[in-house]
Amino acid sequence: MMKKKIISAFLCGAMALSLVACGNANGGNGGNNSASNAGNNSSLSVDASISEDWKQYDALIDKIRTGTDFAARVDEMHKAEDILMSTFAVIPIYYYNDVYMKKPDVTGDYNTVYGIKYFKGMTKQGSDTIRINLASEPDFVDPALNSSVDGACLVSNLFSGLYKYNDKSEVEPELAEGMPSVSSDGTVYTVKLKKSKWSDGTDLTAKDFIYSWNRVIDEKTAADYAYLFDIVARDADGKLKAVAKDDYTLEITLTNPCPYFDSLLAFPVFYPVPQKSVEAANPDGTTPGKWCQEAGFVSNGAYTMTEWKHNESITFKANPNYWDAANVKTPNIVFMLSADDTAIYAAYKNNDLDYIDSVPNDEMANLKTSKEFYIDPNLGTYYAAFNVKSDFFKDMTWQQACDFRHAICLLIDRQYIVDTVGQSGQEVADSYIPTGMADGNGGVFKTATTSYYDATEPDVEGAVELLEKAGYKMTKNADGTYTPDKPITLPYILNDSSAHKAVAECIQNDLSQVGINMTISTEDWNVFLQDRKDGNYTFAREGWLADYNDPINMLEMFRSDSGNNDPQFGR
Repeated sequence: MMKKKIISAFLCGAMALSLVACGNANGGNGGNNSASNAGNNSSLSVDASISEDWKQYDALIDKIRTGTDFAARVDEMHKAEDILMSTFAVIPIYYYNDVYMKKPDVTGDYNTVYGIKYFKGMTKQGSDTIRINLASEPDFVDPALNSSVDGACLVSNLFSGLYKYNDKSEVEPELAEGMPSVSSDGTVYTVKLKKSKWSDGTDLTAKDFIYSWNRVIDEKTAADYAYLFDIVARDADGKLKAVAKDDYTLEITLTNPCPYFDSLLAFPVFYPVPQKSVEAANPDGTTPGKWCQEAGFVSNGAYTMTEWKHNESITFKANPNYWDAANVKTPNIVFMLSADDTAIYAAYKNNDLDYIDSVPNDEMANLKTSKEFYIDPNLGTYYAAFNVKSDFFKDMTWQQACDFRHAICLLIDRQYIVDTVGQSGQEVADSYIPTGMADGNGGVFKTATTSYYDATEPDVEGAVELLEKAGYKMTKNADGTYTPDKPITLPYILNDSSAHKAVAECIQNDLSQVGINMTISTEDWNVFLQDRKDGNYTFAREGWLADYNDPINMLEMFRSDSGNNDPQFGR
């Protein structure tokens, strides 16, 4: 997801152990990372024309989506990661974990490894209101349009889908009566619904799901996650083969068996939205998210939004029409909207906040011994991304551009970033797919050989060799640094956060060793999201928490037609 984003029923014991072991700093097998040896993954021998012609990547993702030989599918996903990593437009830094603080008298909430936080069971001793900070102003709270983890946390407490994740990150029924029944060929899912209502008291039926899902795939909606519905078959009119057999029975036909479809049904983009409200606010189809851009909109989750002071606060109140209203423990939640870590932490210390999702980087070392400080496992990767269509690369061949980006990858001291910025046991990343992710065939995807470079230390000499292949003449200075024959200024963008800034400054320092001047620009969250989506950048801070526990989730986002394809592959 989603940016922080954010373990399904496929988790096994070995996988859980690997997630707990995220403090292990050994990111790979090591080895010589010179330009002639890009890493110790022997399968990374991808012809430049394959990664330049992104249609081949798209075709491979389509094959993975539709394949029924799950062992072959694992091999194909490794090949897809090889192609992705051969571009070096995606530069993994470390694998995520979730750091947060909460007061000792706040209990009953839980997080998933996908970064989703559920608050309906949360209580605060002696109070009917809990005050929380997750992030700054959300871009969207429309389930179809949100693509950030903090937004997903809001959405998942305002809306309910057929399924949700429990406190073990396993899929369990929410509006469904039980788990789906599946046809013998694995392509037809039948889901029985509980009787439930929207927050305005009207009945919620199977037809609401049919409308909502077809809205997601409508081009006018422009949903980043529309591609998640590609697994659902279409009829002659292009509509999804999802039908209401009656008011409380859904039948969904897939194009082929899908090992993670239960998990998809728990993902927010599959939540229902109220057709009447959506269409009343958007009669001409040009403003799909307008219906929920102010407080008071109809929802169906544990809470409704009763106040939205933009860029200041959001207020939730318990929804009396929620199907499980008896188990919503706290009547009111107030969210402070801010990305200023210092101000957030000050409010927490002053008891104006009960729960915060970030802490100032310079406070991390002191807070780790506090009983109010928590570190939970996540399933995702913090990385930096290049826009492959940036004018920065206009005078380079595709291979030279890959060599330049590869050089940047080798220069980054990930262990220093983890030790001095992360400070919470993150694992340095030597591949894009994180440690612990299932492979969809009963195993774990990332193995000891799935490594594209030595993540434990930088390789300056290897980077210099690659920069020379990219067209720069490098001169070694007496102090061991290098100077290129022509200036290299590399602009880097990020959203406002002390930790993101600290990571950027570490990378900036690493690149200065070879004479690269990396400039750092901070943008407001919504502007930052849009600039990455539109390709208005050269180099940017990125992060992705898995939406469900299968590598295809982290590979299909780079299809040329994906709304999450920030590197602009195939555009």
